[in-house]
Amino acid sequence: MYKIGVVSLFPELVEPVVQVGVVGRARERGLIALEHMSPREFATDRHRTVDDRPYGGGPGMVLKYEPLRAAVAALRQRLPAGVREIVLTAQGRPLDQALVRELAAGPGMLLVAGRYEGIDERFCEAEGALEVALGDYVLSGGELAAAVVIDAVTRLLPGVLGHEDSHVEDSYTAGLLDCPQYTRPEVVDGRRVPEVLLGGDHEAIRRWRLKQSLGRTWLKRPQLLAQRTLTAEEGELLDEFKNEWRVLNSGRDIP
Repeated sequence: MYKIGVVSLFPELVEPVVQVGVVGRARERGLIALEHMSPREFATDRHRTVDDRPYGGGPGMVLKYEPLRAAVAALRQRLPAGVREIVLTAQGRPLDQALVRELAAGPGMLLVAGRYEGIDERFCEAEGALEVALGDYVLSGGELAAAVVIDAVTRLLPGVLGHEDSHVEDSYTAGLLDCPQYTRPEVVDGRRVPEVLLGGDHEAIRRWRLKQSLGRTWLKRPQLLAQRTLTAEEGELLDEFKNEWRVLNSGRDIP
C-alpha cells in the first residue's frame, strides 16, 4: 500500500480527490491510504494560533514554525521509512512527469500545504524537504496542489489503472504530447476518424500515432523537442508531419 500524509489547515480541500474516480477506486481497493494532520493540533496558546505577522512588515500572515514542525514530526511516525517529503509552495520546482514517476516509485509521500503569505523559512531550511510548485502562478494555499500531486502519482501505481499501459501513452510520459484520440461514431458533423485507425494495421497505427505526438509537440510545446534527441524514425516522421502541415496551411511558415 502506498501511504500519503498531508499536513494542512484545510484537509477538506484535499479529501475529495480520494473519494471519486481512479484515485477513489485505488483507495477503496487498499492500494493507497491518506492521512491528514493539522498544525492546529500542536498550537500551544489558547487560540490555537498557527500564523503570525511577518518580521519586517508587509501584508499577510506567515505559518509559524513550531506547530508545523510538530505536525510533520507526528505524521512522519505514521508513514513508512523513506517517504518523500514535499512542501508545496509557489517557489518550488515545477511539477513534471519525471518527478511524478520518482514519487510513485517510493513507499509514499508526505505533503505539506502552505497557506497565507507563506511558511516560516526556517521550517523549509530545517526539514530539507523538496519544494514543489504546480506552475508560475499563486494559489490561496497548497491543498489544491497536494490534490493534484496525489492524483498524478496514484495513477502510476501498480494496479491502479484498468489497463497497465494506459499511463505509458500519456502526454509527457515519453517526453512528448499524446496523439489525438477518437471513438465512435466514425463520422461526426462531417469529421471523419483518420482512415489509418480503422484498417487494423498495427504498425501503420503505431507510426501514425508517433508522428502525431511529435507534430503536436512541435506545434504546442516545442521546448520539449529541444530537450529530446530524436531517433532516425522520429526525425523522419516529424519531417513528414511538417510537410503535411505546410500543405494543409497553404505553405504558411512553420510556427
